[in-house]
Amino acid sequence: MIVEIKNLHKSFKDVKAVDDISFSVKEGELFAFLGVNGAGKSTTINIISGILNKDRGSVFVCGEDIDKNADKIKSSIGIVFQNSVLDKKLSGYDNLKYRAALYGIFGAEFKKRLQEMTELLDLKDILKRPINKLSGGQKRRLDIARALIHRPKLLILDEPTTGLDPKTRITVWKVIDTLRKEEGLTVFLTTHYMEEASDSDFVVILDSGKIVAQGTPHDLKNEYAGDYIKFYNNKDKVKEYFESLNKNIKEERDFVIVEIDSTKEVHKYLESNPEFFDDFEVLKGNMDDVFLNVTGKNLKDV
Repeated sequence: MIVEIKNLHKSFKDVKAVDDISFSVKEGELFAFLGVNGAGKSTTINIISGILNKDRGSVFVCGEDIDKNADKIKSSIGIVFQNSVLDKKLSGYDNLKYRAALYGIFGAEFKKRLQEMTELLDLKDILKRPINKLSGGQKRRLDIARALIHRPKLLILDEPTTGLDPKTRITVWKVIDTLRKEEGLTVFLTTHYMEEASDSDFVVILDSGKIVAQGTPHDLKNEYAGDYIKFYNNKDKVKEYFESLNKNIKEERDFVIVEIDSTKEVHKYLESNPEFFDDFEVLKGNMDDVFLNVTGKNLKDV
């Protein structure tokens, strides 16, 4: 395991920001850490990265105990914060140069790593420009380069694509996928975009400082989200029939959606009411449904 946390606690006066949580992150995986603002995500990340001291519990990163080798752990972590931490008065090149120097990366070694980051993140045309002259997407690419310049084993991404246009979001994820495949990079992700969480290997959901659900996206969807049948024809008859079965129904202008327990039910309804199924879709529950059903909150609204 690249991250192992057991019985972690952290309070701020009377507020239990992190309340006895335990989880682990496997090397090379994409790990999603979800929760509304104030759930305890940032507090946990700050403890993992050595920014904040814990009250009690154990934290191991890359096999090192945070209490004994915090400096060594810091050198193995790269962090992309939600808000850019680039020095606005400097160029992109100078930001990366000074960041690399903090890790003892100079001269030819720096030039080689800079070239790798330039090719990976398409930085050539923006390196010499001042940060305050760059777009949000350009800054984000430099933020990622800054986090990766020292070849960390663990990359923490705190809302990395919030506010980015779709094209830049795709670019960011292509880079992350490449690094995971080619360098075995482990990615620890917080996000408000459930489609990003759906692509993760493992998910932990926090609420009020406690873990309320965890598992693979597939397992969580099976446990906490129903499946759906979307009917485009015979809407009145479909609605009447499924209302008699006390099913949850949502009626839209062009279709009716019926929530079912699992896709296995489709066969039963197809046999008993084949006339309903001349134009339909079967939809799996998604991570938005999981989060809402687990926490009672909609992550997109916070």
